[in-house]
Amino acid sequence: MTQRSSLSRRRAALEREWTRWVPASAAPAPPAPDRAAESGVRREVAQSWLRSMRTVDPETTCAPDDSADIGSRWAASPLRGPVTALTGQLHSIAHDAGYIAAVTDADGTILWSYGGTAMRRRAEQVNFAPGGRWDEAHMGTNALSLALRTGAPSTVFSAEHLVAALHGWVCYCAPIHAADGRRLGVLDLSASWDRSNPLAMSTVRTLVSAIETQLRADTAAAPGTDTGIRLSCLGAAGLTRDGRPVRVRPRQLEILALLALEPGGFTRERLHHAIYGDRPAGSSTLKADVSHLRRATGGEIATRVYQLTTPLSCDAADLVGALSAGDTDTAVRLYRGPLLPGSDTPGIVEWRDHLAVGVRAAVLADPDPAHALHYGDRVPDDIAVHEHALRLLPADDARRAVAVARLHTALRR
Repeated sequence: MTQRSSLSRRRAALEREWTRWVPASAAPAPPAPDRAAESGVRREVAQSWLRSMRTVDPETTCAPDDSADIGSRWAASPLRGPVTALTGQLHSIAHDAGYIAAVTDADGTILWSYGGTAMRRRAEQVNFAPGGRWDEAHMGTNALSLALRTGAPSTVFSAEHLVAALHGWVCYCAPIHAADGRRLGVLDLSASWDRSNPLAMSTVRTLVSAIETQLRADTAAAPGTDTGIRLSCLGAAGLTRDGRPVRVRPRQLEILALLALEPGGFTRERLHHAIYGDRPAGSSTLKADVSHLRRATGGEIATRVYQLTTPLSCDAADLVGALSAGDTDTAVRLYRGPLLPGSDTPGIVEWRDHLAVGVRAAVLADPDPAHALHYGDRVPDDIAVHEHALRLLPADDARRAVAVARLHTALRR
């Protein structure tokens, strides 16, 4: 009874704020987003409300429908196999806890859902069903749209939803990523507001972890599904060709990383210096390493100037592109750790510092606490990043506990 009473008070307070922030067209303008904390509305929710109101009517009754060929789209989705393997768990959660589960594609269209009879009927009234479009541009602020936008788990309770028809709901959602980091969609558990329970988010995270583990296993078991050359060098190193691992020495990975990061290429002298610095090394050693790389990559390295004749897929090069575009969300997702962390090669050390400083600066300049929290997991000793996360997180945000714990640990080291 105490829990329900607390939820009722929270719901009533959010309804009052929703009325202030989401006024009728003739009413005064809503508060500015920087006043979100003092109003009791989470900053990310307030920002989403303001974005959403440009394209979504808060009085809409259901999500737009995009159910054409939804069966074949689900059949072709890489999520179908892993989700199907978890059907028993998802069905149990839906029946035992009174939730409805849903999986979307990367655009926010629901591909699959399951729930008990009562919840399914209620969900169908707002088109929380296969074919429903739940991205921010079509259905405003909700847990699915926030998770898709931020790349982080999201909870939206009652009147935090922009659309009034959803004020009776609570939703818990987390994004699902492929083995290469691409966002494939989200998994959501939703219920009536009075069933709000923080353990639901833990359940969502566990299920998403199981799905992503299966996705990685599927990728490893079907190497022919990936084509071309792919170089991974952030946090760990690896080279694949058409999905199959390619064995190369660490020095050759360093050369390939530099060529990927500098598409204009290197003269022999400049590449020699980038690899060896002032250390003595014969030119034949560099030539031998480049020749091996040509065989490993199918001959895609030019001879007169060392450069890639065909661009390869490289996480570090993608990170450079994200930083140049001001895309902090993608940059934080790609940054799994320092560039080739075991390397002391001069060119790699220079690029390692460049990328680390770039990502850190982008995070510290970004107003989204999810980015600071995500990046903070990669840099446990960075006090400034953890302090930045705490400044951005509202006082009632449960994620503050993570930032506080990280800051405490960093200060003790």
